[in-house]
Amino acid sequence: MMSIPFFLFAGALAAVYGGRRNLAIGLWALSVAVMLILFRLHATDQLNIGL
Repeated sequence: MMSIPFFLFAGALAAVYGGRRNLAIGLWALSVAVMLILFRLHATDQLNIGL
């Protein structure tokens, strides 16, 4: 699941090298949004610790 933002960042970098600026900005924004969603899911997850 965490690999999705890295693939999106790689796609944005490839779009930059290809000269597709709008696509690069869109992929970058999408990857930041996905990372924020994944962080929210991670930060609010309860730990299963048996003390």
